[in-house]
Amino acid sequence: QVQLVESGGGLVQAGGSLRLSCAASGSGFSILVMSWYRQAPGRQRELVAGISSGGTTNYADSVKGRFTISGDNAKKTVYLQMSSLKSEDSAVYYCNADVVHSDVLFPRNYWGQGTQVTVSS
Repeated sequence: QVQLVESGGGLVQAGGSLRLSCAASGSGFSILVMSWYRQAPGRQRELVAGISSGGTTNYADSVKGRFTISGDNAKKTVYLQMSSLKSEDSAVYYCNADVVHSDVLFPRNYWGQGTQVTVSS
């Protein structure tokens, strides 16, 4: 099993910044991809940004140029630096990881518990 623990959410004014962190813990696994998703009330969960173990990144069009995803492979931690925040960025942000376990043939997918980001206008 892998546990994902997010931190860094909170309340911020429009135009401000926040940094989210997600640490993966457990034993006998390697990370393939770590991603951030978000879900606002009444809306579907959507991909915000992802990063592979090799450092390849991708972003939703709505956050390009404002958000930056980065990772620390040694710490098995992913970060999401959010800048120029808008009210529409308000949502619960979830960490997601695709991992390979040493004793399992196929990759597995895990979710964190989520952290609330609220942007006041």
